[in-house]
Amino acid sequence: MISATRNAHRLLSHFVSDRRGNIAVIFALALVPLLSFVGAAVDYSLAARAKAKLAAALDTAVLVATAKTEIAKSASTAQTDAKNAFTGQMSALGLTTTSININVTDSVTTRTATGSATTTVTTYFMGLVGYKTLGVSASSTAAASLPSYIDFYVLLDNSPSQGLGATTADMTKLQNATSDSCAFACHDTYTSSTKKTLQTNSYYSIAKKLGIKMRIDLVRDATQSLTDTATASQLVSNQYRMAVYTMGSDCASMGLTTISALTSSLSSVKTAVAAVDLMTIPYNNYNNDMCTDFDGTLSSMNTTIPTSGDGSSSSPQKWLFFVSDGVADYYYPSTCSKTVISSSGRCQEPLTTTTCDAIKARGVKIAVLYTTYLAITNNSWYTTYISPWRSSIGTKMQACATSGYYYEVSSDANITDALNALFQKAIAASHLTN
Repeated sequence: MISATRNAHRLLSHFVSDRRGNIAVIFALALVPLLSFVGAAVDYSLAARAKAKLAAALDTAVLVATAKTEIAKSASTAQTDAKNAFTGQMSALGLTTTSININVTDSVTTRTATGSATTTVTTYFMGLVGYKTLGVSASSTAAASLPSYIDFYVLLDNSPSQGLGATTADMTKLQNATSDSCAFACHDTYTSSTKKTLQTNSYYSIAKKLGIKMRIDLVRDATQSLTDTATASQLVSNQYRMAVYTMGSDCASMGLTTISALTSSLSSVKTAVAAVDLMTIPYNNYNNDMCTDFDGTLSSMNTTIPTSGDGSSSSPQKWLFFVSDGVADYYYPSTCSKTVISSSGRCQEPLTTTTCDAIKARGVKIAVLYTTYLAITNNSWYTTYISPWRSSIGTKMQACATSGYYYEVSSDANITDALNALFQKAIAASHLTN
């Protein structure tokens, strides 16, 4: 524009000094389009700046609708907030709009905000040739992932085998403190089947007195930590709900046992989990030690967990978190895949996956944390009945899990870290499904 003004000034100087008539005529004819060109450049510059401001105001509006603070609100409320933001921006910029359209929609996983608007700019020079205003328009789009709502059902194996020393050091300490060098803190209630005298010196009591940590202690701590992780990970309130179950508080009354019913109050779940403990046994060799019924417990779990939803607030996704050492010990006389004692029908075998498959078939995802069933020294029962197939336990546990959601934790590894890692992986995957 400055260059054009200089050119016009130079032409005018030439006109003043030039006395030839044809130059004056040509200049007069050229002056009108020349000035129109200069004026159009000025007016276009003003329109371009107005368009940039209009686009900026629209960008702000759609970003407001998809901001974290708006995600918890309905699409219609976010749309109203976006329009208010746009109006405020336009006012601050000194512009008015001739039309505005902002639309906010939610799918199951995504919120999308689109906007378009027009405004007019009054011309300074182009009005001389009939263009008193120029119309400019702009559009903008933004999208954000909506929070996925998930219900977590946590099943904790608290059967007698979870009385194993939590670490190698704990196992050794318990073996050194027991007459038969047992690494399990069996939780006997009475001294015998005939004398209903309360057991005061069970291996469980010995472990407690010596401060020996058991696997069940680590599982309880890890589950409480899981509630904290879930609370901290929520994008909106009530995004995650949790329920916690065990396999029973007493071998005499086994079955799926509710520690905390499904609730969005994760702090109350944490409080309830504090009561999780090793299953008690009425007395030594009660029911031939058949106290781990995976088939029955998982079947009950299958009927307890509803079919998984799409992740919306009204239809949460469903996850089963299963923490166990993976060895069944129950009355399966005809279906036992490994060790069965014919006289009692006692079966010891790795977890069977039939019910796991049935659960997954309903859209429920399963995360499995396998607390490794360790080789136990100086134990003839283990050597005879478990050792021949111990290597297959992890394989079965992994087959139970949804692909990619299986962790194995040895005695000295951190169960809390592993359980929280499974949780973080689960919620990350929830944004990629549906």
